[in-house]
Amino acid sequence: MTEHVAKGNLVSKLDTFFESCVLHGWRDSIAALQAAWRISGWSESRIVQPCVDSIVEKILLPPSQVAWSYTYTRPGYAKRPHQSVPKDWWTEDISELDIEVFRSVVSTVRATRMLPSPLIGEALHVYACKHLPDPLYTGGSANGHASQSQSSSFTAAAAAAEEALAKQRRVLETVVTMIPGDVGSVTGRFLLRLLRVANYVGASSSTRAQLIRQAGSQLDEAKAVDLLIPLPSDPQAYDVGAAEAVLEYFLAQFQRPAAPDERRRMSVAMEKVVRIFDEYLKTIALDSEFPIGKFIDLAECLPGIARSDHDGLYRAVDTYLKVTN
Repeated sequence: MTEHVAKGNLVSKLDTFFESCVLHGWRDSIAALQAAWRISGWSESRIVQPCVDSIVEKILLPPSQVAWSYTYTRPGYAKRPHQSVPKDWWTEDISELDIEVFRSVVSTVRATRMLPSPLIGEALHVYACKHLPDPLYTGGSANGHASQSQSSSFTAAAAAAEEALAKQRRVLETVVTMIPGDVGSVTGRFLLRLLRVANYVGASSSTRAQLIRQAGSQLDEAKAVDLLIPLPSDPQAYDVGAAEAVLEYFLAQFQRPAAPDERRRMSVAMEKVVRIFDEYLKTIALDSEFPIGKFIDLAECLPGIARSDHDGLYRAVDTYLKVTN
């Protein structure tokens, strides 16, 4: 098996093949890394670490030097003419990795400080969209309850659902810890999507608090639909408390001293948030069971001075009155 027995034995040939063929290829390195990790975890450092290093080395190359095939399925991309490789060409392929391996690759890339934060954020966005379904559109309950005719079948289904939920919770909490601290590294819409997932999977309070803070600081980037956060117990109802907490954090920014340029930027952001929140109120108003007191509290979350006009608020109130009367 080894060179101690005779020249050209299996171990030497495997090492040569691994270094010259597997590590040389982009997708081969990813496939080998995933397989080695699932078999033995980090204990198989002879395979795992060289694969990580090979993948990171390729990610850090200038896009003009990328000469291998890669997966890139962004909507409309295939129909457009392209002169160069997109900067985020690598994000879809590494999203196939298990979360622990993905974290190792991305952390190694970040440690080099060679790529901008928004590119790291895009890798997180691609990974999360692949592994964390948006509760706003999947419509399932957090407990994964399904209709079963036999108790044993129901128990097995419930156990499988709970296992899947625990995996999603682990992925979500890991992704959140990896978000770069720079504002703008991920979008406000993505942060609110993660907050919806956090509600759904029962993420830790610290994870939810971090997402509320970050989403609040970028609330002006959102749309009204992004604030619709389904309740884990009833996906047809919305967690208005979470949306209110995001808005409160956004408003808290205005209590801090700011330079004139920053004040102007925040004033523009406030105008956007007023429109977003009034549209959100209009959507909430469609629920005929929504308590009038809570609706009034939400309508009063924004200070009167924030609105240059009250058209959006009037439409929300009008909708509520029509639905409840």
